[in-house]
Amino acid sequence: MAKSGKTAVYPVSIRTLGRDILRNRYIYLILLPGLLYYGLFCYAPMYGIQLAFKDFRASEGIWGSPFVGLQHYEYIFKDQEFWRAFKNTIVISFSRLLFQFPVPIVLALLLNELREGRYKKTLQTIFTFPNFLSWVIVSGMIVSIFGTDGAVNHILGLFGIEEQMFLANQDMFRPLLYISDIWKSSGWTAIIYLASIASISPDLYEAAYMDGANRFQRMIYITWPGIRSAVVLMLLLSVGNTMNAGFDQIFNMYNPAVLPVSDILDTYIYRITFQTSGDFGFSTAVGLFKALINFALLMMFDRLAKAIGERGIF
Repeated sequence: MAKSGKTAVYPVSIRTLGRDILRNRYIYLILLPGLLYYGLFCYAPMYGIQLAFKDFRASEGIWGSPFVGLQHYEYIFKDQEFWRAFKNTIVISFSRLLFQFPVPIVLALLLNELREGRYKKTLQTIFTFPNFLSWVIVSGMIVSIFGTDGAVNHILGLFGIEEQMFLANQDMFRPLLYISDIWKSSGWTAIIYLASIASISPDLYEAAYMDGANRFQRMIYITWPGIRSAVVLMLLLSVGNTMNAGFDQIFNMYNPAVLPVSDILDTYIYRITFQTSGDFGFSTAVGLFKALINFALLMMFDRLAKAIGERGIF
């Protein structure tokens, strides 16, 4: 407030905030669980980021532990296992973008071409259902199918073919990751694109049909431009998640035989935190490094999206 005695004038948005909240209290009530979730599990834990620069001692707590600067990062960049995990994370994540990302888009386009009816709804249910299975269940199914005593080896044995070690084969493990993730998540992700397609005016399709456009041309010149913004947004979110690479899936599927091609940064962090002496400062430093790379990739691709005429995120 100014010393001259004049009443401070606040912006209208601040002056009326309480009134708006009261008027829309039910909407804010619906938002409250989500806000609490992100506040408790995403923002509150950021207090622990300082462990990346400290030698954590449980008796002294996070704040009282001695400051060691960049010492953890010196150890990280000298650790060969870290660089192996870093390489695997990059390879697996970008392979997912290459092989998995287009599948839900194609699936949504194909489902959109089906006429409304029981068959279309049945397919949507079938494709969506696997998303609700945890990776513990899905990995158990994969072991039952491709394991040494699994269904595939049983069938091969009936034809006199020697059994194969599918889950212990380094050349086959990554394709199994991609295929199983496509089966599990494509139908659920396709819902986003189907929702975007539903927002396209039917008049555009009718006009194109009257002008002689076939179904493929209507898909290319009407449907695709209608969902392109959603595709770019989903691509940006996927790029911003590059350094995660799918911990739940890999943790439940990998084994020592395929560790050289399956160990990612998240499984590396898990091992050094819970399967060794538990250096929380070191593991926090790796996690912060991973988050910074994700943020840099997200910002870079966001600028690229704006350069080609899309809205981006920021």
